Amino acid sequence: MKIGMCMFLWTTRIGPEHEPLLADICETGFDGVEIPVFDGGPDEYARIGRMLDGLGLDRTAVSALGDPAHDLISPDRALREAGVERMRWVLDCTAALGARTVSGPLHSVLGQFSGTGPTEDEIARAVDSQQRIGEHAASVGVTVGLEALNRFECYLVNTMADLSALLARVDHPNIRAMYDTFHANIEETDPIGALTRHSGDVVHIHMSENDRGVPGRGNIPWAETFAAIREIGYDDWLTIEAFGRGLPELAAATRVWRDFAESPEAVYREGYAHIREALDG
Repeated sequence: MKIGMCMFLWTTRIGPEHEPLLADICETGFDGVEIPVFDGGPDEYARIGRMLDGLGLDRTAVSALGDPAHDLISPDRALREAGVERMRWVLDCTAALGARTVSGPLHSVLGQFSGTGPTEDEIARAVDSQQRIGEHAASVGVTVGLEALNRFECYLVNTMADLSALLARVDHPNIRAMYDTFHANIEETDPIGALTRHSGDVVHIHMSENDRGVPGRGNIPWAETFAAIREIGYDDWLTIEAFGRGLPELAAATRVWRDFAESPEAVYREGYAHIREALDG
C-alpha cells in the first residue's frame, strides 16, 4: 500500500517553488504525491517528474474537465472531439510525469448540469468518448480512474453503481474507477458496500474526510473503510484529498467557503499518521 498527498490543497500547477513543501511531505513519510494536470505541457511535467525523482517521491496525477468546450457527452460532435483531444493532452502529460494513473471526474464537465438526470444518449456518447480515450491511454501506458461525484458537482455518475455500469459498457482495461470517501459519504446508502461490491473496477482511492478537512477528525467510517480495503485485497494508492481557500477558483469549484484545518501542515501530517496507524494496526 502506498500513501499519497494530493497537491490540490496548495495549487493546480506545481513548480520549482514547491520543492521545499514536497521535501517536507516526503520527510513526513508519504510515498508520493498526486500532481494536478491542468496547464503546461509534457516537457513541464517531465521536469516535475525529475524533481520528484530527486526527492524520492512517487506520483499519480489528477485532473478534471472544467471547460464546457470539452464536453465529452455533448450532442455536438465538435465539442466531444475537443474533449477527447483535451484528454489525450492530459494523458500525454501524465505519461511525461512518470505517473501510471490519472484520476478525477474525467467523464463530464465539472459543475455543468442539464436540469435532469443523464439520458441514454448521453451515456452512449460517454461510452464512445471513453473508448476513444482508452485507446490513447493504452498507447502511453496510463490508466484513467473515473470518479463518481456527488449530485452537487455532476449528474452523469453519482454512485459507484452508476460508474460501474458505465465502465461495463466502455469495456476498456485502461478506463477504470476511483473510489472517494467524501463523495461516497454523500451519495451511497452503504459507502462500504459501494467499495466492496465494485472493487474489481477500483484502481485508485481518495481518502477524504466528510468536510474535506483532516482525515480522522470527521465522521467518515474509517475503521470500516480500512477493513474493506483489506478485505478486497486493494494494494495501491491511498491518497489524501483535502481542500482549502488558498486557490479561489478551486475553492469555488469545490464549494469551500471556510477553512477546515488550522494549517495545511495539520492536514498532511495528521492525515498521514491517521492512515499509517490504521495500516499498521
